[in-house]
Amino acid sequence: MNVFDVLGPIMIGPSSSHTAGAVRIGRIVKILIGENIKEANIIFYGSFAAAYKGHGTDKGIIAGLLGYDVADAEIRDSINIARKRGLSFSFGKSFDDSTHPNMASISAVGKSGKKISITAASTGGGNILVSNINGIEVEFSCQYHTLIVPHRDQPGAISLVTHILAAHNINIASMKVFRKEKKGNAIMVIETDQELDNEISREVRKLPGIIDCIIVYAF
Repeated sequence: MNVFDVLGPIMIGPSSSHTAGAVRIGRIVKILIGENIKEANIIFYGSFAAAYKGHGTDKGIIAGLLGYDVADAEIRDSINIARKRGLSFSFGKSFDDSTHPNMASISAVGKSGKKISITAASTGGGNILVSNINGIEVEFSCQYHTLIVPHRDQPGAISLVTHILAAHNINIASMKVFRKEKKGNAIMVIETDQELDNEISREVRKLPGIIDCIIVYAF
């Protein structure tokens, strides 16, 4: 743990958990969908649900969906900016006490019609933890450079992806594979010590059984 885990990042406030964390939750949706978003439905849980307006959580989520970072002044006016850009959005609340107290679920539709849903929590100091992508339980924090690889659950898929990383001299810090069922859709989450480049994602996308490959640079 370092001082930024305690104090939070340089950011637009008022809260590192309720505002900066919310920005990053919205931003991860934008990164994963890979295009501008035209529609989003956001459900807040716990303390997010209780205080999202007063703490700027709504503005933070929308700012992230627009691609802004935690220190961008546009966060304060993100609701109006989103409306001007044609982003349609809605907010809902849930007080399910079995969830993380600072959690949001977002279902989004991109300009091309591509859809994505994620669930993530703000864990303090502006940090987040993503726990679900498109109905598949996952776990990553965006504190490392991360490769997200949706793929078909079939023999050899992991080996092919890690071979490409090795060829680019990328060291894997951690790797997990998540799936709902055998031979269905799965997601590799690979955290790396080195920064990843677009050539890696292009090569991975060409592999058999790979659905997509998204780079998430460390927040």
